[in-house]
Amino acid sequence: MSAATVKFEEGRLMAVLVAPIVSEKATMVSEKSNAVTFKVLQDATKPEIKAAVELMFKVQVKGVSVVNTKGKTKRFGKSIGRRDNVRKAYVTLQPGQELNLSGEAA
Repeated sequence: MSAATVKFEEGRLMAVLVAPIVSEKATMVSEKSNAVTFKVLQDATKPEIKAAVELMFKVQVKGVSVVNTKGKTKRFGKSIGRRDNVRKAYVTLQPGQELNLSGEAA
């Protein structure tokens, strides 16, 4: 067992990362600062996110930055709705580390 799984239970760590964010901004950040962007649970903490990435992708994490984005209010005819709030994690990897999200075998 690694140090990451001793601190947090493995089932929780598997649920922390909701989805990778693939956008122009996320791609630019990854090229510039070796960071990967994930959509994470609203109550996820930075240590949990770090442990989850290290457990699932077998890489060393340098740091984690988190952004909370409020959901936009949208209309469809008369009805008004609201998109979900999103919590994004920018995970910076140690120099020399690489994370392959495309699903291709390296």
